[in-house]
Amino acid sequence: MQKIRFLGAVALGACLTCASAATAFPEKQITLIVPTAAGGANDAMARVVGQAMSAILKQPVIVDNKAGANGAIASEYVMRAAPDGYTLMLGYIATHAMNPALQKLRYDPVKDFEPVGMLGSSATVMVVNPSVKAASAKELVAMLKAAPDKTSYASAGNGTAPHFAAEMFKLSTGTSMLHVPYKGSAPAITDTLAGQTQVMFPSLFTAVPYVKAGKLKALGVAGAKRSALMPDVPTLQEQGIADVDVSQWYGIFAPAKTPAPVIAQLNKVLNEVLADKSVIKRLEDHGAEVSTMTPEQMRAYVAQEQVKWKKVVQAARISAD
Repeated sequence: MQKIRFLGAVALGACLTCASAATAFPEKQITLIVPTAAGGANDAMARVVGQAMSAILKQPVIVDNKAGANGAIASEYVMRAAPDGYTLMLGYIATHAMNPALQKLRYDPVKDFEPVGMLGSSATVMVVNPSVKAASAKELVAMLKAAPDKTSYASAGNGTAPHFAAEMFKLSTGTSMLHVPYKGSAPAITDTLAGQTQVMFPSLFTAVPYVKAGKLKALGVAGAKRSALMPDVPTLQEQGIADVDVSQWYGIFAPAKTPAPVIAQLNKVLNEVLADKSVIKRLEDHGAEVSTMTPEQMRAYVAQEQVKWKKVVQAARISAD
């Protein structure tokens, strides 16, 4: 009987220790890995959310940019990190849906990560250099059909959202353009501004300043609805171009096997942050529409997105090379 009581006490003590550890989280700085360079939409959103989470958690949330390989470098880094909640990642459509649809990776976006939750999404917009005479997406389609392969489009690289959006546009409209891949959005937008390439599908965050300055023309939003940042720009669907919906979503992920209580706490804090009107406003200023998900919903959504983009890769015969 004494032995049973002793074992029971040990088990109870272990449970209390686990509960105490979960309750104590976080006890130190949290690092939020961003898979792109500083200055872009991903980086901006990570800093807004990280700062707000830090205020609630009472610990610093530091943003660390690890750009390269379309997000694969950052993904592998986080995958190998200790599963304790102190290393997180701002994953997005490229790292967790487009990359695995396009090529074999050294990480599995579903099995190697624990989803914390969704931040939101940002629509992609079709822009052209002002020298392009088309004033609408429909006019551009007519122009492209009249002169196939005489127009080039820029992307941030093979397998990126601008690349996929342009290929979806070509499939939907039966048009042909030459693809010019760059190493990132910055050089791609620079050459589009200069007229070296004529068309691009950047994120709203990237496009808005140039459109407002008259340096680029926005012909259509590649999303389900118009953007509040450019309310006068119709969607491609409104112009009769279906099946071109490229919403660049963003979420937070932790390494696989991160304890469920830690994930639950982080999800709660994230959702609290995303309910703050000041945070919502700052994210909207960066072209993002806030939305939230439970970890389970996020996992299902990522798996669904992989299937969607795999079909696009096959239909458009997109290559990683």
